[in-house]
Amino acid sequence: MTDSNGGERDSLAPVIPLFGRRTEAPADAGDVTGNGDDPQPWHATWIAERAASERSAARAAHPATGTVPVVAPAGEDAPAAVAERILLRKLRTRSLSLREARSVLREHDLDEAELEGIIDRFVSLGYLDDAALAEQLIDKATSRKAQGRMAIAQGLSQRGIPRDVIDEALDQLPDDEAERALEFARSKVRGLEGLDRDTALRRLAGQLARRGYGSVALSVARRALDEASAPPRHGVRFEP
Repeated sequence: MTDSNGGERDSLAPVIPLFGRRTEAPADAGDVTGNGDDPQPWHATWIAERAASERSAARAAHPATGTVPVVAPAGEDAPAAVAERILLRKLRTRSLSLREARSVLREHDLDEAELEGIIDRFVSLGYLDDAALAEQLIDKATSRKAQGRMAIAQGLSQRGIPRDVIDEALDQLPDDEAERALEFARSKVRGLEGLDRDTALRRLAGQLARRGYGSVALSVARRALDEASAPPRHGVRFEP
């Protein structure tokens, strides 16, 4: 897509939340400079009501656009414009937390007002959303990495997601920590064949603990080893 000057317009599709629902944006949601139609950014389930109230308040203050106006960078070579384009390119390849986005912008010669102006625009357009990012990372951690809550919380914290957002996102998980730990343990038992029980138990519990299943690691390891060593069950056979 090109802008009015014939140049390429930066655009970015926001990440789809996993536990919430996406609100469809208009066909032309405008660019990150605040031009174009008023976008309707999606939000995670637990902040949907808050987002709706914020948009209502914005429309009351600015009925023409429904958003708080932010002055766009003066020119394409201005530090704020350059920083904005770089941030967009990074977001096309990897979702960023607000803290990570601020770190990118602080590499450029911006004052705090310019930096926060860019952050506010990106948030309003749905390009930055710590809650949605937390949902994404939790889904990946549980479905692909088989991680427990402790490891998940640590990983989200390392990405710069605030603790209250982490706690709120983890609260959306089903209470199946022990089941997921047991499924992981069962997948590792075969690799421990030939070891004495104490050694196998120690290694399996250690693997579970490193995956973030600290509170249930030992009991789950015992159960998985018990299942693996139990004789196979045969159904009752009735003679004709």
